[in-house]
Amino acid sequence: MNIIITKAELAGRIDHTLLKPESTHLDIAELCRQARENNFKTVCVNPCFVSAAAAQLAGSQVGVGTVIGFPLGANDPSIKAAEAITAVRAGATELDVVINIGFLKGGQLSEAYSDLTGVIRAARQEESGIVVKVILETCLLNEAEKAEACRLAVSAGADYVKTSTGFAKGGATVSDVALLRKTAGPGIGIKAAGGIRDLNKALQMIEAGADRIGTSSGLSIIKELAGYRL
Repeated sequence: MNIIITKAELAGRIDHTLLKPESTHLDIAELCRQARENNFKTVCVNPCFVSAAAAQLAGSQVGVGTVIGFPLGANDPSIKAAEAITAVRAGATELDVVINIGFLKGGQLSEAYSDLTGVIRAARQEESGIVVKVILETCLLNEAEKAEACRLAVSAGADYVKTSTGFAKGGATVSDVALLRKTAGPGIGIKAAGGIRDLNKALQMIEAGADRIGTSSGLSIIKELAGYRL
């Protein structure tokens, strides 16, 4: 591995994530405290906690991310668009929306595209600078479908393509990150998420082309880097 990264650089790539269904407002407060102290790029929380996270992080450089159509991507398109509007109004600065996997695998590409553009258009009508990441759930796709999903997300106007929800049968892999980077091109961000729990795996993803790391282990990864540098 030929990558050298500082603590600040690594922290600036991490979406500090807590999406467990049993998470409470106290857990979210602690997540936000950790994000502030370590200057993570964002926190990523369930939609019901967006306003609380935004309040906790007011005045900091840490953004507030949330998920749309999570984790299956199979909500009616109008519901996904409404979720996006609600999240932006509550204070979200970034949205991670799950592609409609069934539409994609069934060859209903126009429907999958329309689903994504509806979310992206709705979000940006509320806030033009909103960052949208499209979750492809790569573990459920073959190689051709991964590339097709990536191209579709880029065409729909996504800022990032993201590997995984972390709730399916697999998470990010080096090969998938490399494929998405090759397919998306240099102007689109790549987010690796799902199963990234240590420094070595995080660095592997970055070396393969990931711009962001979605992980619930951000604190331990940063501590591991600090310890390694010592």
